[in-house]
Amino acid sequence: MPIGTPSNWHLDAIFYQVYVRGFQDSDNDGIGDLNGLISRLDYLQQLGVTCLWLMPILESPLRDDGYDVSNFLAIDPTIGSVADFERLTKAAHARKLKVITDLVVSHTSAEHAWFQDAKRGPESAYYSYYVWSNDDKKYADARIIFNDVEDSNWAWCSSAKQFYWHRFFAHQPDLNYATSEVQEAMLANMRFWLERGIDGFRVDAVPYLFEREGTTCENLPETHAFCKRMRQLINDHYPDCILLAEANQWPEELIEYFGRGDEFHMAFNFPLMPRIYMSVKQEDRGPIVDILERLPAVPAGCQWATFLRNHDELTLEMVSDPERDYMVESFANEPRMRLNRGIRRRLAPLMDNDRRQIELLYSILLSLPGSPVIYYGDEIGMGDNIYLGDRDGVRTPMQWSSDRNAGFSQADRSRLYQPINIDAIYHYQAINVDSQLHAPASLLNWLKMMLHARVSHRAFSRGDITFLDASNRCILALTREWCGEIALVIHNLSKLPQPTHLDLSRYQSLVPHQLLGMHRFPAITRDPYFIILSPYASLWFLLQQPSPSPEA
Repeated sequence: MPIGTPSNWHLDAIFYQVYVRGFQDSDNDGIGDLNGLISRLDYLQQLGVTCLWLMPILESPLRDDGYDVSNFLAIDPTIGSVADFERLTKAAHARKLKVITDLVVSHTSAEHAWFQDAKRGPESAYYSYYVWSNDDKKYADARIIFNDVEDSNWAWCSSAKQFYWHRFFAHQPDLNYATSEVQEAMLANMRFWLERGIDGFRVDAVPYLFEREGTTCENLPETHAFCKRMRQLINDHYPDCILLAEANQWPEELIEYFGRGDEFHMAFNFPLMPRIYMSVKQEDRGPIVDILERLPAVPAGCQWATFLRNHDELTLEMVSDPERDYMVESFANEPRMRLNRGIRRRLAPLMDNDRRQIELLYSILLSLPGSPVIYYGDEIGMGDNIYLGDRDGVRTPMQWSSDRNAGFSQADRSRLYQPINIDAIYHYQAINVDSQLHAPASLLNWLKMMLHARVSHRAFSRGDITFLDASNRCILALTREWCGEIALVIHNLSKLPQPTHLDLSRYQSLVPHQLLGMHRFPAITRDPYFIILSPYASLWFLLQQPSPSPEA
């Protein structure tokens, strides 16, 4: 490939979200670290993922799990060093794994040297790096994001004798992107890590970079202008790296973060995620089909990042109020399961540990457009701990084995950054990687098989999607087509066996071959194709020309 030509690897990627502090402890201090992650790269390669997304690894007081950065150019000493990070990227690349990490652009920690100096007031060279006001009345139309813990977007600074702006926690003052020095500093931070082998960034909280009176202070044109500057840096100097936007917005605003192919390479598909759960709970394909048909097409070279769960609460901001009430009632019947405007639970507990439903959700995710993102531990059906505060309940240590501390650390249990899960159902001695690797029918081995099937056929990552008009609304049926390859996928969203007729007449004479095992089904005719699916089942087919007869 010519130097400077992007490979567009992100179009076919399968991402794995790694919480470094919770993955593997190499020095027995009770905290996972970069060297521990390096020791587990073979597992990740064998799982079938192709890119690691590292949650925040930069220096931080850890009041928000690293999203409160105090030094953009240093690794937090609890998990390693810059040299360790460079070893990680080299080791990952040797295994054909890409590495991206969180880039927190909207704010810093209040302990960052910039803010500590800015508190001196206007005489500070860093005062203009933040947004200040003599009162807390400005930007009144901006919503309060963490409305369960914050009652204002302004906080009082006694030393500066002014209020400072924050969209998240009060200990996270927002940066002032109207100041050119802030923009240049963030671009310099990006260059620093790109020079150390990183393959891109998951850019945190993108919509909130600029403020303007009389607006919601979200999705402003000024924000998109800076996003284009970030992309131009990538295009000019690191063309095979990517930018992935975290923009929790409605479809009409979300699509704008791709620009005309000159902003982000990828964006999380927040509107789709809750509707996957909704479709399965309602046993109705409508929510999935409706939202995907509402989403505009992404520009060439761009891709959605699709997911079921991640490190945050299952956000319900991109649903209507009745839909939100339905989701909370269905999936979070205890108050401690809720956080902000979402649900703080892992995938397996959300599905009541029903293996059939877990497989169905993964099967839906892998068959829809976009590059799927798997959250660490969900590949084995790890549980959560709703008795821990904030989002910590879904960030407990990875369960590797039935050994001491689930194989995560040899430290005394009291020193672990979070307790190991000892819930009766999700206990680490019952749910762990080692036991599932040795069980051919385990969730882990099933998912490895599915990931291999998906990456083997680019119709699933790059193909056009067509929803089929199944006669039964419990059935979600679709085709994916790419360069002559035609895949047919049928999902039963119901807890009961369901029959359906499919109009496959446009594929008349083709023969469905089951993707896993290549068992042949009856050839397609002009008549409706009849099929029965067992509860929560998915069938994946390749539609192929009939084999020549023996006489021929």
